[in-house]
Amino acid sequence: MRWQTKFLAGTLAPVITLVLTSTSAQAFGGGGTKDETSGNTDGKGSLSSSVSSIRITYVSGGDGGGEQGNLTAIDPDWEPPACWYEPAFTPEQLKKFVETDGGGDVGIHESWFGEELWTDHYRDGKPADNFDLHKPTNSVADGYKDYNLGKKGYFWRGVAPDDSDPESWDCGRIMFWVDANQIPDDPHAPTPEMLADYAYNKVKIPKTEVDLKPQTESTVNLPTWVWLDKGTFKEVKVRAELPNTGLWAETTAKPVALHLEPGTDDAQTFPASGDCEINADGSIGTPYTKGKADQTPPCGIRYLRASNGEPYQLKASVTWEISWEGSGGTAGDLPDGTFETTQDMQVQEIQSINR
Repeated sequence: MRWQTKFLAGTLAPVITLVLTSTSAQAFGGGGTKDETSGNTDGKGSLSSSVSSIRITYVSGGDGGGEQGNLTAIDPDWEPPACWYEPAFTPEQLKKFVETDGGGDVGIHESWFGEELWTDHYRDGKPADNFDLHKPTNSVADGYKDYNLGKKGYFWRGVAPDDSDPESWDCGRIMFWVDANQIPDDPHAPTPEMLADYAYNKVKIPKTEVDLKPQTESTVNLPTWVWLDKGTFKEVKVRAELPNTGLWAETTAKPVALHLEPGTDDAQTFPASGDCEINADGSIGTPYTKGKADQTPPCGIRYLRASNGEPYQLKASVTWEISWEGSGGTAGDLPDGTFETTQDMQVQEIQSINR
């Protein structure tokens, strides 16, 4: 039996492809599943504050597998929630958990090991401290009689994907009771918007290939055409649902533009902003065809100086517009996301080419 506090511790070559990949955005959810007999556990029977019962479903545009990557929010000030509360146990589930295990996180920063500590508070009605790092003293939580057996509702607990995040200390309450069909009156109670944020970080964008011509060895003053065929981009929709609350949200990522950065000031982009809009049919730019070598592409780059053995770093990023809708008729927008990669571009200086 013990109690533990966790601290912070030259010629036109055949078409080639540019493959967009990305590094992962900051993750903010464990994406765990609910164990109907023992609350939200880590898969080993122990109650874990890093495992959430939020269920993720890929509604359209992918299944979260394969060669995919996360979006990165354009707004540097946007952050996902550091912690929240969610249902963990019915009275019967809690009683069984205490009698068969009795170990785990009663709060994000408090772990109880041994049956007696759980029975003191949840069976025998003894008070226990919440953990209020940002207040001079801890508040006291009243105890419960016999796990609230016979009552309808759930014991709720705090969840923090990263308990070393200072903001996770804001969810300092130990596991507490909420009547059935109710959401706790707490600033860190779940909302559809919070679930939309959670789903945002679960959006996976499929590997995207951008067509270029000429190939990555370009020629000074020769336009490089960039395009994506119709149907390359599709909306991605992810649903996040929190069981036993009636709360859900679906976050939709819609591709809206391709942005090009040539990797040098000695270059021109088409259009001048470098932003290639998506056409009505879902394509971007116009495919190169024979005889267009001297024409200005609707989406592309013209390098004005040879790279001289040090390739330019061509960056291509796709902007995705993010919106959401959720339970209770709620809806809104989230910061746009980007998905980008860089690729070497060798640029040579020659006087004539074959068309």
